[in-house]
Amino acid sequence: MKNRRVLAVLLAVVVMIAMMPAMAFADTTTTTPTTTTGAEITTTTPGAGKTDETPAAPAKSNDIVILGTSDVHCGIDQNIGYAGLAAYKKAMAEKYNYVALVDAGDAIQGDTIGTLSKGEYLVDIMNEVGYDVVVPGNHEFDYGMDQFLNVIVPKMKATYVSANFMKGDKLVFDTYKMMTYGSKKVAFVGISTPETLVKSTPTYFQDKFGNYIYDFCNDKTGDKLYKAVQSAVDAAKKAGADYVVAVAHLGADTASAPWTSTDVIKNTTGIDALLDGHAHELFVKSVKNKDGKSIKMVATGTKLENIGKIVIAENGAITAEYIGADVAKDKDADVAKFIDSIKTKYDALVKTVVAKTDVDLIIADQKENRLVRSEETNLGDLCADAYKNVLGADIAFVNGGGIRVPIKKGNITYGDIIAVHPFGNMACVIEVTGQQILDALEFGSRNVGTGENGGFLQVSGLSYSIHKNFKSTVELNDKEEFVKVGGAYKVYDVKVNGEALDPAKTYTMASHNYMLKNGGDGFKMFKGSKVLQDEVMVDNQVLINYIQNNLKGVVGSEYAAPQGRITITDTAPTVEPAPEPAPDQKTILKQFKTKVTSKKQKGAVKLTWKACTEVKGVKYQVYKSLKKSKGYKRVITTSKRTYTVKKLTKGKTYYFKVRAVKSIDGKNTYSKWSNVTYKKAA
Repeated sequence: MKNRRVLAVLLAVVVMIAMMPAMAFADTTTTTPTTTTGAEITTTTPGAGKTDETPAAPAKSNDIVILGTSDVHCGIDQNIGYAGLAAYKKAMAEKYNYVALVDAGDAIQGDTIGTLSKGEYLVDIMNEVGYDVVVPGNHEFDYGMDQFLNVIVPKMKATYVSANFMKGDKLVFDTYKMMTYGSKKVAFVGISTPETLVKSTPTYFQDKFGNYIYDFCNDKTGDKLYKAVQSAVDAAKKAGADYVVAVAHLGADTASAPWTSTDVIKNTTGIDALLDGHAHELFVKSVKNKDGKSIKMVATGTKLENIGKIVIAENGAITAEYIGADVAKDKDADVAKFIDSIKTKYDALVKTVVAKTDVDLIIADQKENRLVRSEETNLGDLCADAYKNVLGADIAFVNGGGIRVPIKKGNITYGDIIAVHPFGNMACVIEVTGQQILDALEFGSRNVGTGENGGFLQVSGLSYSIHKNFKSTVELNDKEEFVKVGGAYKVYDVKVNGEALDPAKTYTMASHNYMLKNGGDGFKMFKGSKVLQDEVMVDNQVLINYIQNNLKGVVGSEYAAPQGRITITDTAPTVEPAPEPAPDQKTILKQFKTKVTSKKQKGAVKLTWKACTEVKGVKYQVYKSLKKSKGYKRVITTSKRTYTVKKLTKGKTYYFKVRAVKSIDGKNTYSKWSNVTYKKAA
């Protein structure tokens, strides 16, 4: 027994000696958080205890980073591009445990790659980049409801959400998607613009009898939309959401009221941040919700000019910004390679030269103001001429929103033509009365003087004038469709091929099915018109045929500038105007004197002034002083008509004045000084 006890002790000592190396290194295990669920995995660092040990990587942040895009419109490799987006997303994932990627709509339409694949190539690329949540914009429906619901949606790996896309009284999609980041839950609520019914193809949302069976909570007050969004937010909160982020295809453009993102925030509670799209705007701002809480909003422009970025910090603080190409400048090699593989499928067709142009054909000015939606442009003339001449009609209309990109001087490829007309609309000819023509011109021109309109009409075989300062009397229904002209017209002096328009006469008119048959952009006045040529040719083929056959393959100097078909005036002439030359811009600006008013705010003064509307491209210089007659220093030069001067000392009186400025002939030309306004800082 004694020998056995000795043997047992000896065996125990041997085991302890054998275990000593493992025990010596037992404190070298580390815990590393995963990048998706917040769970921890245990790893062992080899070689621990050596003098040349590699320092441990810094711990990742548990802040929640939400990256967002909107209105990409097939800009797969423009600006930042999807490869740049993927690289930035990976860079964020190296620093943060929780990174989400969302899209606020209008991704799959807008250029050749979308048209030729009916949006499917774009879904392939978005799947490769790795989106989590997507919202349908109005242009997601441009290839038809069947293509969107039965092909695009199942193919998209990300989840489509919309709180207000209805079929009858039922939601088409879930109103939100809940995602868990560690101990926190974030609900992404989708919102689609009610303008979709007229800013895609209206018949896609109707039954065969013309009754709307789909809806986006359209009503003139906006209450239906606000209630739908509030219901989605409340449901998400009840399901345990710590934060609610709205992904909205709404825009903040006042022309979209009462359905703007600003309207939604002001009339709801519970949304913590909002990524906006639809209006191609670029901003970061705060808007107070129904309870008076300030909510962060960010919009990113179009064609991947920027990436939206919302960060929810561990302590609950929320920040918003947009990331430009100067920051997101790296490209993900794998995504770039994938995009190249997609592009090879259609490159040969896209690059085929079909014609040439001796002049630049434009739709916007140098500041990217979309002129084609508010005035005549040379490309608008060309597109309208194509419809009139190829289809042999008296006149032709083309909606400005259907002319998407310019064409540069030189060779014209098939891809260039498709990019101009990417929607695949079909050419038609109908019989219309002069009264229908007049109503259509008035409806399309209703925003001239106040803003742009995708339904603004470029014309052929016809000329007309617009009194821009006359308030439109067009009446619309709750879907923004034409009902009637309730009073006087701002459109006047309408002529068809040089002769005054006869309201009772019948004319033949060429355009496309979107506007003539389907009521696109709200043009309901053509419903029921006799169809003479029904969907005879796709829109871009009309343009190609006109250039190749009628113009012998060359767009010449006759299209170097707009041809004077649309005249926009400040006042409607009651007598023949005197043949005096109008003063030049320099003279007008020098004689201009703005009027400025001020409103006191806490620690700030908000200034508002009258704009110089007769000179385009004017900016305004704001000056500040503590004395009325001297000591003025410039605060800012801005193109806006209002500015809030901040960080003012309480109790001190500040004086302000404003003047207009524009560079003309290489030198700055200034207006007269405004009146002096003053306020004591609160």
